[in-house]
This record gives sequence, C-alpha cells and structure tokens, in this order.
Amino acid sequence: MRAKRRLRPMSSWPDHHLLWIERERMVSRWMHRAAARSWVVVALNVVSRLGDGWMWYAVILALPWLDHANGTTCAIRMFAVGAVNLVIYKIVKRRIARLRPYHNCPGIRACGRPLDEFSFPSGHTLHSVAFALILVSYYPAWGMVVWPFTALVAVSRVILGLHYPSDVVVGAAIGALTAAVSFNLL
Repeated sequence: MRAKRRLRPMSSWPDHHLLWIERERMVSRWMHRAAARSWVVVALNVVSRLGDGWMWYAVILALPWLDHANGTTCAIRMFAVGAVNLVIYKIVKRRIARLRPYHNCPGIRACGRPLDEFSFPSGHTLHSVAFALILVSYYPAWGMVVWPFTALVAVSRVILGLHYPSDVVVGAAIGALTAAVSFNLL
C-alpha cells in the first residue's frame, strides 16, 4: 500500500513560489469569469466532453477507411502516441498530486466534470495537442478545424475551473514533445 506524501505547508515555501501560485490563481480567476455566462459553460462543456477522447477515437477509427495508406499510418501513430501519453499522464498526475483550482482557489467553482482528482497536467490538452500535431502533419488542410478545436479544449479546462493555466501549458508541451518524438521513432 502506498503511503501518502507529506506536503510542506505553503507558509514554508520560498517567496517566489508563493508569488507564482498567486499570479496563477489570479489568471485562473480572471479566465473563470467567463463561466458567469451560462451559454459559455454549456458550449465549453461540449468542447471539453469531445476532448475527453471520443472525437479523437472516432477519427482514429475512421482514418483507415477514409484514406487507406496514409490514414492507417496516421491512425497507428495517433494510437501509439495516445497510449504513451496515457502512461506519462497517469504517472505525472499521481506524482505531482496537485488539487484542482475549484478545490483550493477561492472564487473558482467546478463548471464541468473532472475525470480524476488532480489537475497537473491537463490530459485533455496533452492528448489534443499530440493528436492535432500528428493529424495535421498527414492532412494539413484539417488544421483549420483541428487547431481551433484544440485551443478551445485548452481554454475550456481553465474557464470551467478544472485546471490552472500551467496545467494546460505543460500538458500541451508534453503532447507536442511526444508527437514530435513519434516521428523520429515510428
């Protein structure tokens, strides 16, 4: 059985860490103000749910039928990167164990359904960026749809109170890195 990690109280953290945390909370609260509009919450919840993976799974399954040679290669790359990203995501999430903003940031409420307890990194953003990079490398014209969707997924996670901006930025960086590495390995 795994022992719980003891976290140092924030009062013992260096000043620059506390300053970073407060700035990130400030940006999170500023972005979360958009959630005061019910239509924004509804729209971003739709985007966020699509970003849960279902849309990407449908794309992966459809690619071999839409374009046999390139589609199959792209689908295999997306599947492999998705599997690697899932392992990375689970390890980092459990290791960092950062609570979501609605748990410890005054003024932020959960406006969506989290898939797990912790926020760092954003798995939605991680997978969306990785899949988008791979898909657009095979089918550049799809970038006009894929990139705005990926950006909306990332922004939705902060506005809905489920992630801090750094969760999204690091998720995007990991996704971009694993997608880029896949082109050197596969």
